[in-house]
Amino acid sequence: MTVDPIFKRLEMLTGTPAIKKLNQTKVIVFGVGGVGSWAADALVRSGIETLTIVDRHNVGPTNVNRQLQATCHNVGQPKADELKKRLELLNPNASITSLNEIYEPATAESFNLGQYDYILDCIDSINAKAELIRQAHASRVTLFSSMGAACKLDPTRIELGSLWSIKGCSLAKALRRRLRREGFEEEVQTVFSTETLPANEQTNDSSGFRKSVNGSAAHVTATFGMFLAGLVIQDIVSKTDPTSLLS
Repeated sequence: MTVDPIFKRLEMLTGTPAIKKLNQTKVIVFGVGGVGSWAADALVRSGIETLTIVDRHNVGPTNVNRQLQATCHNVGQPKADELKKRLELLNPNASITSLNEIYEPATAESFNLGQYDYILDCIDSINAKAELIRQAHASRVTLFSSMGAACKLDPTRIELGSLWSIKGCSLAKALRRRLRREGFEEEVQTVFSTETLPANEQTNDSSGFRKSVNGSAAHVTATFGMFLAGLVIQDIVSKTDPTSLLS
């Protein structure tokens, strides 16, 4: 089995069968802002060659401090499309699909989640997160979810754990309340931070939903994204027989 040279250093850690398995794995990332953009980048650099990225928003000036694809030269352009351009530079053989759409209860049925092996939830909206978690479970697709990465400065406070046991994260608390109200209590693996800093302000997004707008830092949001990508990569590697011969 021949491995693309760009993955040779990773192959030294994982073995050839794991790289082949990574190449064959299908992942979808919902939300490609400060967390999701870095997760997508790490996935492609680690051998994922079929990736769908979903985000309805355009690049804004305040995105430049933490979102991988955002620059002072592409403000106003669709985030998903701009990230796709970046990812295709990393691996021309990768199949990257960018969807300038929103995932929410009203649009959930338009996404065929069952075609993917992994789902990364990097969405801000409680309604959308709850719907995605429930639909991923119904589709029997492995999902990893990001909790709040704003109002954080200390990356050493970032942890992995169950949604149901997180303490000190207001987003996790609200999400748990919503899911329990809907009768959902299945396991959800998350990335979260135990750090608590004061929120800055509240505003309404373009759809009229109440949305928090808080301070955020690249070294924290990017670490959240790397943790999420790591969960996918490590899960694939752990489930791959190192002696298998994949075509």
